[in-house]
Formats: sequence, C-alpha cells, structure tokens
Amino acid sequence: MILRDLELGAIQAHILYHATVQPIYGSWMAEELALHGFSISYGTLYPMLHRMRQEGLLVCEEQREGSQVRKYYTATEQGIQELEQVRHLIRELYQEVVVEAQTSQLLKPRLQGEESY
Repeated sequence: MILRDLELGAIQAHILYHATVQPIYGSWMAEELALHGFSISYGTLYPMLHRMRQEGLLVCEEQREGSQVRKYYTATEQGIQELEQVRHLIRELYQEVVVEAQTSQLLKPRLQGEESY
C-alpha cells in the first residue's frame, strides 16, 4: 500500500511539474507518465486532475480542436508553491533514504548477515 500511495503522490508531482512548464491535457499526461514507468488508467488520471483543480492547484481551459473539445490544465500560483514544497520533501527523503542509507553503519550488519539492534 505504501508503494502505491508514494506512486500516486509522484504522479501528482509529475502533473504539477508539467503544468508549470506548459498547459497539459489528460491523454498527453498519461503518455508522459508511461514513459517514466507509471501505470495509470484514465479512470484514475481524470479524477486526479479534477481533484487537483478543486484543490486550487490547477486551472482548466477548454479548447476546441476540430470536432474535439480538449481540457488543458495549467498550474496555479498555489500549485507552483505546492510543487516547491514537494521538491523540498523529495530532496529530504532522497537524502535520508538513499544517500544516508548507503553510508549508514546501521545497514552494514544486515548486509553482512548479522543481527541489527
């Protein structure tokens, strides 16, 4: 469960990032996420975009392209600020869970097959 929760948070961070760079739409975002190994259905993605919009992180503008109406999402100022907080959290988590764990004396006994305390 923790892995899926982390994955969903990473997907939201990914959405916010791209929505700060340029307006995005759902099917493009699904393809972009797939390039990074994320598996997400439209039944998960579109409600996520809707929730992020309700939370004030994204704004939506409908544009007609031929016979199709496409919803483009852009990050709001609140979304940009939230992305900065997410970046800080990711840096802190990476530093502790990856960098420090690689050099930690606490992990060495486990790697050598000894008991840890």
